[in-house]
Amino acid sequence: MAVKSSIEWTDATWNPVRGCTKISPGCKHCYAETFAERFRGVPGHPYQQGFDLRLVPEKLNEPLRWQSPKRIFVNSMSDLFQEGVPTEYIAEVGRVMQRANWHTYQVLTKRHERMRDLLSGKLNWLSRIPHIWFGVSVEDREYGVPRIDSLRLTPAQVRFLSIEPLLENLGQIDLAGINWVIVGGESGHGARQVREAWILNILRQCRTHQIPFFFKQWGGVRKHENGRLLRGKAYNEIPRPRDHNSNSTQQNGRASHQSITETGRNRHRPSRSFLIATGRF
Repeated sequence: MAVKSSIEWTDATWNPVRGCTKISPGCKHCYAETFAERFRGVPGHPYQQGFDLRLVPEKLNEPLRWQSPKRIFVNSMSDLFQEGVPTEYIAEVGRVMQRANWHTYQVLTKRHERMRDLLSGKLNWLSRIPHIWFGVSVEDREYGVPRIDSLRLTPAQVRFLSIEPLLENLGQIDLAGINWVIVGGESGHGARQVREAWILNILRQCRTHQIPFFFKQWGGVRKHENGRLLRGKAYNEIPRPRDHNSNSTQQNGRASHQSITETGRNRHRPSRSFLIATGRF
């Protein structure tokens, strides 16, 4: 896990899965793939296999070692709900998040259908944990907006959107049931330009629905030169964590405003069924 993440809307990252595959236009200039492929073939490097999908069970217990509460972006270098990740392994990741409950976890996916199906079925217990937030990536109308509709049908205590890279004007979107919106332009080589009007359109809708709005960056090839001020203002709004011992549901479609509490820390041990399935017993 990265002790301090450079991603503006989180504190740390945790990657018990590495690697992914491209499924939509937002993946075209994937920062994670660009980083991982630099080290393909380097003996002993964590990304010796490049961006190929790989489970990393030795990373499972990392959140339990953090003593102070953090917002943790789960699988910043992968997608937990991609088809190649076994359901039981997703459950193992969930059990760690359940036990290390002094943190807040941000789980982001483009595989909205699998997340919805699992949280509605076999992994429904995960959807009832208030310190685990579930979100989808949104980049355009064709691929991204349908993920919002799917997320709304997904049982979760906190639902969020990462509208990054924003590739076009999304028009009017249905934000019912959404608790947080992040917006940002694409960065790095070949970055596609975002327009201010597109961002302001989303901001106005967030204000209408009283949804916290976080503007991450303008992006571009040299993103630090472009900064992250929107009309001279920084938007750093984040839902306040709920009481981690509460199983209360959403009120009025918004995350409740309760302070974080620290509770006991129990070291997680992978279940016997998982160890047998992966040959690690």
